[in-house]
Amino acid sequence: MSSPNDGGEAAITIEDVTHVYGAGTDAVTAVGPVDLTVPEGEFLVLVGASGCGKSTLLRLIAGFEEPTTGTVRAAGQPPRPGRGAGLVFQQPRLFPWRTAGGNVDLALRYAKVPKEERVARVPQLLADVGLRDVERRRVWQISGGQQQRVAIARALAVDNPLLLLDEPFAALDALTRERLQEDLRRVSAATGRTSVFVTHSVDEAVFLGSRVVVLTARPGRVALDLPIPLPRSGVEPEELRARPEYAALRAEIGHAVRAAA
Repeated sequence: MSSPNDGGEAAITIEDVTHVYGAGTDAVTAVGPVDLTVPEGEFLVLVGASGCGKSTLLRLIAGFEEPTTGTVRAAGQPPRPGRGAGLVFQQPRLFPWRTAGGNVDLALRYAKVPKEERVARVPQLLADVGLRDVERRRVWQISGGQQQRVAIARALAVDNPLLLLDEPFAALDALTRERLQEDLRRVSAATGRTSVFVTHSVDEAVFLGSRVVVLTARPGRVALDLPIPLPRSGVEPEELRARPEYAALRAEIGHAVRAAA
């Protein structure tokens, strides 16, 4: 199944992919078969019940796993772990002995960005995710929501073509989660980076995605592939969520998630 957004160059292609854990009588098919094409600049959200293979599919795209059958390509090449994609997980996974700015600076150092450029870019990256005046604070001195913002800034630090996010807001309180959704949506609109976001939340999927794919219960297959024709910028979050078309999309996706579980 191809993307609803035709015409764009493919950032990700997933062709007839299955993934099996274990062997023999212990074998469990987690995903597949799945076919997806993700054009450049798309914000794809994978949503579905627990155990449907969302995170497995993300790991295949990141190159942490290899498909049992089929092929996965990122920019036309087999994905390699740690190359070509910024990653954000459920937990921030920051270095606690470094400051907030030091964690972002480290990503830039690994990318061989010159020191004088890093000095300017670190505070800007933190500001882009709504963080100011925390650059010199240790990780343990900032809140969980702020730590996750630092993790997003770190993932955005290097100009990778892909941003992959595995339920990054799941452990946060509702208010912090909503604010981070708004920040991520704004940054996504500004950068145009191809993104794949995993979530259980239908509302989060509609708010963030330019396209939503609902997966069935294990083994995960595509149950619904739906473009989200909502403006990506220039509309306040409250206004966007109040629109009738927003409610209609949320209802359609919610129904598909329940039917596929």
